[in-house]
Amino acid sequence: MNPKLIKTLKNFWPITLWALFVFILSAIPGNSIPRLPSFFDWLKPDKIVHLVFYGVFTFLLLHGLVKQYGAGNKRFMYKIVAFNTGMVFGLLMEVLQYYEFSGRNGNIYDFIANTIGSLIGIWIFSIYKRKKLVK
Repeated sequence: MNPKLIKTLKNFWPITLWALFVFILSAIPGNSIPRLPSFFDWLKPDKIVHLVFYGVFTFLLLHGLVKQYGAGNKRFMYKIVAFNTGMVFGLLMEVLQYYEFSGRNGNIYDFIANTIGSLIGIWIFSIYKRKKLVK
């Protein structure tokens, strides 16, 4: 097997599994999941789950990018790529929930929570890398 492919698979398997996990959970019928009436109720468990899912997603993607391509001076670019990927993935999941997944209802507030979760993932990754470099 190609050594470059092996390295890529090794560096990106966590984000691949996490994306699959989020996709599967997003596709499960959500008839029993409570719906939020307004944006001001966004701190209920549903929105916290979105923050966590997309925070972990973005963190794992950044981790894979740094492992694959090295930290160097491109770290800011990795953050932009990871944020945009998290945002697009979050939008895709909401669109699929709205149009395709039975018993699910994608909405703008979930997308906003996904996007904020991606920002939190970048922030936590930055703290993690700073602490790891100090030790």
